[in-house]
Amino acid sequence: MAGGMDLGQAGKGAKKPLDTAINLVPFIDLMAVTISFLIMTAVWTQIGRLQVSSSGQASGEATEEQDEKLEPVTLLLTDKELRLTVGAVNYDPIPITRNKDGQLELNKLDEKLKEIKTQNEKQAAITVQSEDAVKYEDLVRVIDECIGDNGGLFPNVAVAAAAG
Repeated sequence: MAGGMDLGQAGKGAKKPLDTAINLVPFIDLMAVTISFLIMTAVWTQIGRLQVSSSGQASGEATEEQDEKLEPVTLLLTDKELRLTVGAVNYDPIPITRNKDGQLELNKLDEKLKEIKTQNEKQAAITVQSEDAVKYEDLVRVIDECIGDNGGLFPNVAVAAAAG
């Protein structure tokens, strides 16, 4: 037995059993991390399904609307307020308020969007401009609010960076 290594040969020619106990704790840890990673990526794939276009792209409906000379609707989202603009008309800023869970309260925005939609029912596009300080969760909630129930308000949402 060179170097003190046990070769599995006990006295009188008997062999040691080769069955060993496998420690399952590291395997369970690895599976827990993998499952949590898969759950998080499933959330991102759901968010990726939002129908949002870039501000530089135009869809087929947008070109038809440009012929009718519809006023562009723009919503500027900052960390302190929401500013709606229709053409050259600027509406009063809507201050950002949060509920007890820390989510945006968008009741006033919903009222303004419905008011704009009733003034021009053919308008289907809105551009949401977001500043860098705005949380991604807030941006997604504002986009959902702009689309409305079953796509009833503004189904064509474009996202752009805030100017300046």
